[in-house]
Amino acid sequence: MNEVYIYPVIIVFSFLFTELIRRYTLNNNFLDTPNERSSHTIPTPRGGGIAFVIIFLLSLFFIKSLPTGIIWALLGSGILAAGIGFWDDYGQLSAKWRLLSHFIAAFWALYWLGGVSALQIFGFDSATSWIGFGLIIFLLVWLLNLFNFMDGIDGIAASEAVFVACAGAYFAWMLDLEYLTFILLSLAAATFGFLLLNWSPAKIFMGDVGSGFLGLILGVIAYESILKGVSVWIWGILLAVFLVDSGVTLTRRFFNGEKWYEAHCSHAYQNAAKKWGHKKVTISVILINLFYLFPLSHIAYSEPNYAIYMFLLAYMPLVFIALKLKAGKTVTALI
Repeated sequence: MNEVYIYPVIIVFSFLFTELIRRYTLNNNFLDTPNERSSHTIPTPRGGGIAFVIIFLLSLFFIKSLPTGIIWALLGSGILAAGIGFWDDYGQLSAKWRLLSHFIAAFWALYWLGGVSALQIFGFDSATSWIGFGLIIFLLVWLLNLFNFMDGIDGIAASEAVFVACAGAYFAWMLDLEYLTFILLSLAAATFGFLLLNWSPAKIFMGDVGSGFLGLILGVIAYESILKGVSVWIWGILLAVFLVDSGVTLTRRFFNGEKWYEAHCSHAYQNAAKKWGHKKVTISVILINLFYLFPLSHIAYSEPNYAIYMFLLAYMPLVFIALKLKAGKTVTALI
């Protein structure tokens, strides 16, 4: 069922399912209570990401001519990532077991996508190098945790996922990768249904069950598309806001001798939200994505020889902004 009308249906079902979860969590007092690391001030229902997880995974069975490998890759890794995230949202799971499960999920996806066949990564053949295999697994796990790190203010992670999925769908369509186009549009639609209730002021949070799922699934789809011809530079540009903020933040915390892997509220977007509010920051990220990063990614697609320059052009201003916003330093107000 690859007709366009399926996407409004996905949005509606995702919205309704999210609202059902919101009411259930309110009635059972499953709330995210603000603390010193929080960017919100009001107890808010959590775990709403389970809605778009289920809706998206179910939508895979309605997409025509979907290769078996990608189905198993997305189902297995997605269920594991979401399940561990759900456990972490409502229980306690040690960091080592959580991280181990992330690597298992990434390994599962890579296995069903056929390993690392014939992919050139920064000058060496990943198909014949254990370094390449390890790098891809690491990047998938990094993207999983990246969305977890960046899901700290209303609407930012969900809107980022919608943008990246829609932009990725466009490039997949340009390369006649129809099945990836439909997968990405289904993910965007399911996430958008949730975003309607996660927009500032958020009525529900996605939780680890949703953020980790989005990061891993986008990584898996990106890797599949790279194998089929979509440039790795394009994905790097599309994800630039999240990659730069998390990268600068964690690097600074690491060199400051802080426990960079522990929860904190010192990302650039979090510092910015303390001054300008959630909505303005999320809208700013959306505008950067639409009117700066997407045009650069399109140039990288149209002129492959200039792709690396577009990549650098995307990242340099964002690194400056992250440093200006004191990424990696917890602040109460910006000067």
